[in-house]
Amino acid sequence: MSIRPATDKDHDVLHHFWLAMQDELDVPSFLREDWEHAWEDLGRHVRDGLVYIAEDDGRVAGFVSATIPRELPRLLHVTDLYVAPEARRSGVGRTLMHAVAAAGRDRGVSNVGLDVRIDNAGATGLYLRLGFVDHERFMTAELDAVLARSGQAERPPSYASTHVQTDDEAGVRHALEQFMPRLGGSARTEVMTPRNGWITVVDELCDRDRSAQRRLGAELSDRMGVPVVAFALEEEAVVRFFLFDRGRMVDEYLSVPAYYGDLSKADELSLAANATLVARLTGADPARVRSVARVASSPAELPPARELLSEIAAVMNLEATIER
Repeated sequence: MSIRPATDKDHDVLHHFWLAMQDELDVPSFLREDWEHAWEDLGRHVRDGLVYIAEDDGRVAGFVSATIPRELPRLLHVTDLYVAPEARRSGVGRTLMHAVAAAGRDRGVSNVGLDVRIDNAGATGLYLRLGFVDHERFMTAELDAVLARSGQAERPPSYASTHVQTDDEAGVRHALEQFMPRLGGSARTEVMTPRNGWITVVDELCDRDRSAQRRLGAELSDRMGVPVVAFALEEEAVVRFFLFDRGRMVDEYLSVPAYYGDLSKADELSLAANATLVARLTGADPARVRSVARVASSPAELPPARELLSEIAAVMNLEATIER
């Protein structure tokens, strides 16, 4: 493999790879630049000597481009890095980064910066290994959604229902009478008759306070000695459930783990549904749990939250009671 500076004669090669990169990353249409305008910048970077091409046995395997912003003369900004699929995992990306970083060093820069899609795990892994750290996040949203949410005086309400695996309605009512006063003031608590071996509890405090619902679920599971499932539809945007067994919370799911703020990768993974536990405690088909209880980086990537909650509850042979 060899690395060489690109020239204007590489226009067609760079065009091909740039289009492949756009298609592979599935760049949204509103962010997709047309090639004519992209070449204005990329061609300038070529003439500045900050575009490099990797070749393997005479075939182009990838390219990297960078620029040194006039207003940030100590920063080398890598604008594009693309390696052909058949050439990946062979060190091409690392070697291209080394070449362009060396060019930046010769020009007096002290740092390298770049942008990466949060769903581009391969590129992110490379950059982490090369010493890059997060400093900011670029985010987008549909204009109508921003207008709707920014025009609201308060966040949309949340709704919850807690399901106890028992037919002992009197026992559940007795437990609630003892525990709810310690939990806090609630305007309404409703206990529904058993259905399919489960009793549903709907409580106003649990609608608006997830920690209260979590404590209630743990208490009911401990007192009754049975599994408890606590569902929540939060802000009409995300779905959450807690799973309790003999007083312990054994699983928590949130459809958009980063909805309320950034999380570590470990914390994000912990908020995915544990299909094995769900199956053991509710009788659900684990394959169906994995298929339906998905997680995503934004609510837009999932079915509407109410629909998703209904689907998840149905997999567990339950009915989420969220209509108020």
